[in-house]
Amino acid sequence: QVQLVESGGGLVQAGGSLRLSCAASGLTFSNYAMGWYRQAPGKQRELVAAISRGGSTNYADSVKGRFTISRDNAKNTVYLQMNSVKPEDTAIYYCAADRWRTAVGMASPASVDYWGQGTQVTVSS
Repeated sequence: QVQLVESGGGLVQAGGSLRLSCAASGLTFSNYAMGWYRQAPGKQRELVAAISRGGSTNYADSVKGRFTISRDNAKNTVYLQMNSVKPEDTAIYYCAADRWRTAVGMASPASVDYWGQGTQVTVSS
């Protein structure tokens, strides 16, 4: 049974930093592209950042230069380092895994293979 478990969310002041982690189990982690998505109230789920099996990355324009996605295949974990956060970054952040997509192909959340339960990130102004 595949499980993706996010952690690291919470309340942070604007301009601060936060690091999200997603621990995967039940799959061969290195064979999967991984992504972080977010969904704010009343809005559609959107890609924040993705990383391919080979380490190529893809970022939403709104987070380029502020967020960094990375993966540790030995620990079956993907990370999202969030710096210089803004109130508009407030959302539930979801981890996702897909066996066949590239980092660019992770742009659409539709039909992604596996999802985590999400972790709330709230940025206060």
